[in-house]
Amino acid sequence: MSLGTSGSAPHDTAVEQQAGDAATARSESAVVSDPRNAALRPAPLRSKAAQNPKKAKQFWLKQLHSWHWISAAISLAGMFVFAITGITLNHASSIAAEPIVVTQSAQLPGSLIERLREAPVSGNTPLPESLRAELDDTVGIDAGTAPAEWSEAEVYVAVPGPGRDAWISIDRASGKIEAERTDRGWVSFFNDLHKGRNTGTAWFWLIDILAVACVVFTFTGLLLLQLHARHRPSTWPLVGLGTALPLIIILFFMHL
Repeated sequence: MSLGTSGSAPHDTAVEQQAGDAATARSESAVVSDPRNAALRPAPLRSKAAQNPKKAKQFWLKQLHSWHWISAAISLAGMFVFAITGITLNHASSIAAEPIVVTQSAQLPGSLIERLREAPVSGNTPLPESLRAELDDTVGIDAGTAPAEWSEAEVYVAVPGPGRDAWISIDRASGKIEAERTDRGWVSFFNDLHKGRNTGTAWFWLIDILAVACVVFTFTGLLLLQLHARHRPSTWPLVGLGTALPLIIILFFMHL
């Protein structure tokens, strides 16, 4: 009798454990399925394939915004100046500007006349530094490193600049200086900046840098338009109008 009782004890314990596990599972299922306990439900796991496209779009959108505002900041002042000078150039004949011409005469000292006589009689060598300093003091024109036209009779130097012109002529035998400066005003100055006329190497490269910044600004703007066009129905009609209008004028009205 004692052997039968001891043999059935493990079986009874296993049955009770299974019944307890089933009851616990039913209790947890009831808690989760209850609408009042919706907050306790675990969030469904999204696959990496579904997450990566969104992250990639956010990354490129951030990059586009960054490059767009950086290029805008770099080219802001330049675009403003070039836009204003584009208007002044387009209406140059309507903007009155009276050039101011100043003519001067002076005389080189004997020591510099001797140096002129020893200089070559041809070529485009810049003026010696001592001669440039003397001209700057006497006639107020800095010849800098501008090439000079040397001949047997005279030395001629043209010193153009944005919105102005100047020239110097020196008689090699007598040392007599004739100089002229022409100032065309601030409108002409900014127009020459727009055209890059007589503005030097530094301004030449600045124009290229501003142009590249404007290209980046417009290209990133186009990509941003593409990303936001779904929510702005007038985007592409306006882009098409801005593209078609100059083409129509070139094709049908340029001959007028």
